Amino acid sequence: MARTDLPFEKHEVKCDHGPECSLNLVLPAPLRGACAEQNFLYDYLHCVPMGEIGIPDYYPKLSRKLRNLEMRNLIYPIEGDLFVHVYPALKSARDLYISVEPDVIMELEEIMEKVEGKLADVAEDIGMAETDEEKEQAIVACLDQICTTEKDESITEGRRGRRGRRGGNGDGRIRVTPHQLEAIKYRVVRDKIGLGILQPLLLDPYIEDISCSGVGPIFLEHKIFESLQGSLVFPTPDDLDEFVIWLGERIKKPVTARNPIVDATLPDGSRINIVYGTDISRRGSNFTIRKFAGIPPSVMQLIEWGTMDYTMAAYISMVIEEDMNVFFCGGTACGKTTTMNAITAFILPGHKIVSIEDTPELQCPHPNWIREVTRGGVREDSAGTVDMFDLLKAALRQRPNRIIIGEIRGIEGRIAFQAMQTGHGVISTFHAASVEKLIQRITGDPINIPKAYVDNLDVVVIQASVRGPDGNLMRRILSVNEIVGYDPVDQAYSFIEVFRWNPSRDIFEFPGNMNSYLMEEKIAVKRGLPQNKKKAIYTELKRRARIFERLHKDKGVRDFYEFFRVLSEAHRQNLI
Repeated sequence: MARTDLPFEKHEVKCDHGPECSLNLVLPAPLRGACAEQNFLYDYLHCVPMGEIGIPDYYPKLSRKLRNLEMRNLIYPIEGDLFVHVYPALKSARDLYISVEPDVIMELEEIMEKVEGKLADVAEDIGMAETDEEKEQAIVACLDQICTTEKDESITEGRRGRRGRRGGNGDGRIRVTPHQLEAIKYRVVRDKIGLGILQPLLLDPYIEDISCSGVGPIFLEHKIFESLQGSLVFPTPDDLDEFVIWLGERIKKPVTARNPIVDATLPDGSRINIVYGTDISRRGSNFTIRKFAGIPPSVMQLIEWGTMDYTMAAYISMVIEEDMNVFFCGGTACGKTTTMNAITAFILPGHKIVSIEDTPELQCPHPNWIREVTRGGVREDSAGTVDMFDLLKAALRQRPNRIIIGEIRGIEGRIAFQAMQTGHGVISTFHAASVEKLIQRITGDPINIPKAYVDNLDVVVIQASVRGPDGNLMRRILSVNEIVGYDPVDQAYSFIEVFRWNPSRDIFEFPGNMNSYLMEEKIAVKRGLPQNKKKAIYTELKRRARIFERLHKDKGVRDFYEFFRVLSEAHRQNLI
């Protein structure tokens, strides 16, 4: 199995962390307060070589401004009363990510062998529990029977008898310190109910991706600090194989030599891909986890982060409200799905939505939302498989106002364009770096859309992950493009770039102002503007952009669901 490699020596800590504790004399108040609540953080910090790296800063919550720190030496809390130490890289290219858990500096292997042996005797009691909460309570109760923190071994017969009735072990109970008992409870619950050594990483809301590339350390993509090296290490191929087999069984998607590649969804909604065996992965088995984001970022937060601006948001909102078809395009990890999630708030609140995905990533705030996910086959002949093509055909019979497709890759693209032709609004993501590349892919194998059908697609949003002046990665919408049509004589497509990102100034330009095909020829018409007054639609666009700005800056609206509620009420009162 994996081990935790710390960049310093672990040692037994005998300090009681009272007023005379050496740490209390040097730690800043916020960090001292966190240690007082969780003593294992005190123990961990006693081992940290502060003379070499300095005293870590403590941040109850991280902000994007921290990415500009020259030296990253900080601790922050995560769920489960745990902590993370971002440890500065003194000899490597990546800073180190250390999960600070109750057992992080303890040597518990010998004790855990005894505990596991005794837990096997009461496994039936734990197995009777149905929910995770009941299982945790059962495990803790069993450990209280198995272990004791008493130091005096001269126990009266009466007390020994009571223990015998509770645990059946009498004097055979394992003697541990109070700190060891808490660490044992934590580790057993983590391993029996959670995902073992990966559990702290899944509890960290700032982690985007967890990647094990083979034997050696794991690597993490952090929302603030980007690429970090984890302290978890798989020392040998056998350790790694053992773990991925356990992981596959845990998520009920076992990996074997005959079935070495598994795609699955974790209980929290995160996506996982496992590749097993050195015959197809030369550096050993590997796995990648794409973290589930919880509450998705809203359009207001994307504006804060510079992905788009208020005018672009207003334009996209008007396009979405009029049931136009939109593709979000770009490379891997450029934020396509994040942006698509955010703009679902623009779909009219009374509309029925059907979403179709390989793994559930989309989130819609609408109550009338059907969420459908593909299913792999259970036999080698793929009997029982339900793919994107099947779900999309079924969706057309469900009378949705909107169809959202997680990603178009293959022949399901044909059905998507048929849906567009029959009046169903389609939103999807697509891997393409430009409008030209998008058209090449959808008109070629395996999608093979007839060229004359391409103009059923109304808007193409091109997004990318780019480097800012400070060297940090930023996600930006590079352009918003309107598909105008196809000229069969010249065999050429015409499209208008209505927004584009100016990289030198990091601003969004609006070349489509007073020159938008969709705004004038479709949206203005749908809103009843006569031909001689169609330019008035730009006044409405600017008004809506100002509304969004006031909601954000003056009213402080930024939460995904709060933004949807505000828009729903505005629609109800005909304010937008």
